[in-house]
Amino acid sequence: MKLDLLAIAPHPDDVELTCGGTMLKMAQAGYRTGILDLTRGETGTRGTPETRLKEAKRAGKILGAKVRRNLELPDARLQVCDEQKEAIAAVIRELEPHTVILPYWQGRHPDHYTAATLGWEACFVAGLKNYALAGDAFRPFKIIYAAAYADVRPTFAVDITAQYNRRRQAILAYTSQFRPPKRDRRSKVLLPLDELEERMSDIARHYGRMIGVKYAEGFVVKEVMRADDVVKLPVRSM
Repeated sequence: MKLDLLAIAPHPDDVELTCGGTMLKMAQAGYRTGILDLTRGETGTRGTPETRLKEAKRAGKILGAKVRRNLELPDARLQVCDEQKEAIAAVIRELEPHTVILPYWQGRHPDHYTAATLGWEACFVAGLKNYALAGDAFRPFKIIYAAAYADVRPTFAVDITAQYNRRRQAILAYTSQFRPPKRDRRSKVLLPLDELEERMSDIARHYGRMIGVKYAEGFVVKEVMRADDVVKLPVRSM
């Protein structure tokens, strides 16, 4: 299946948290969307890899994704190396996504910023005809970065007000992470998970205020955005 949009993230639930509303909105618009999780999140404090895979499958259906894969790369050990890069590039060549969403290139978790670099380099080498990799050379047209985890002003934001409640359902499909038994909440390590869903809602409200809607998801691009009609540009200046 060839995709219009592919979101790549290091752990199950990252896509739901950072760009789930956008993924759902694009699916509802008729685009073929997919999710590529790089690891099973096996080093996380809560849940098991098997549980998280089941939760990811359920959440992907809620978001309307046509494809959801997990490369089962080592969690907390992502690194920019040929083996991991080529695993992602092989999926890029197979699914031929027009647009790819990556994590922002800075962040608290090393897997997040590493996934950004891995994803970018994988998209590049997938387009090299003579690169030793199965499949025909293909390179995505557009790469955008989800800004949700980063302290950065987004280049643009997507109104997800209509998709917000369903996005929340997808996030909370990860019961092991966000609705664990009380006994599993006792830990000597601070777990941001306990407030993460609420924090992401606050971020969605913040981005929404930036563009005059209730909820939005922000994205960053490295290149200049093009506008052909400056009279119809959205979002008021004053």
